Amino acid sequence: MSMDDKVDDKGIQVRADEFLQMFKKGAEFTQDLLKENERLRYRIFQLEEELREGGFLSSLSEENRQLVARIEELEREKDEILGRIRHIEAENNDFATRYVEIEEENNNLANLYIASYQLHSILDFDDVLKVITEIIINLIGAEEFAVMLTDEKTGLLGAAASEGVPLHELPKVRPGEGTIGTIASTGESFFFEDPAGYVRDLRNPMVCIPLKIKEHVIGVIVIYKLLVQKKAFAPVDYELFTLLAGHAATAIFSSRLYSDSERKLSTMQGFINLLTK
Repeated sequence: MSMDDKVDDKGIQVRADEFLQMFKKGAEFTQDLLKENERLRYRIFQLEEELREGGFLSSLSEENRQLVARIEELEREKDEILGRIRHIEAENNDFATRYVEIEEENNNLANLYIASYQLHSILDFDDVLKVITEIIINLIGAEEFAVMLTDEKTGLLGAAASEGVPLHELPKVRPGEGTIGTIASTGESFFFEDPAGYVRDLRNPMVCIPLKIKEHVIGVIVIYKLLVQKKAFAPVDYELFTLLAGHAATAIFSSRLYSDSERKLSTMQGFINLLTK
């Protein structure tokens, strides 16, 4: 989060506190007005009783008119204050909603930062896939999904890891075939318009995100079902998908290179041991 955003958030909090203090003072003043109104109404009742008894008619009538005028003035002031209080409440609600949205976005970005750090600190291929799986579950909110990678020998896309769908059920896909193959060829993300109305099709997922290193696609992340509590994608989800795809692709590519180099090193060491014996 930039320094300007932090300053804006702090300004929003300070303004919200100021509005809250104004709201409390307005509420206290309104209570005082209501008490004064009640006292004046009771005084009018007393004066009317005295008028009916016939005492001090002229002077009491003048006092009565003054009291009525004062009550009307207090009523207008009360209505004005209540209107301002309602306006302040509406602004406070807007600030509170915005504050919650900012907090949620900050939490998601912080979680993604931690997850990306974990990805780039691991060199084991299986561990990288495990971290990617946890990110898709916890940050994206997916229940059924798979990570599909391109086989360098055959060129086919095959599932390397999955959740909610057995690996053996997931098809191998050629580039350009169905939604998965098309995304692997074009490198453009795909999102089904109505997640709630999606019917699972293993070749045509709800979401398909290419794993790219620059313009080279090494695989895709496919999602078939969201968690029960997640009804649709929020705007921040699309940012998470983009960031995740880049970090995941780099981590997978690096772990593959490391695994290949370790395997070659182990083979060479074996030959050396045989020769030295």
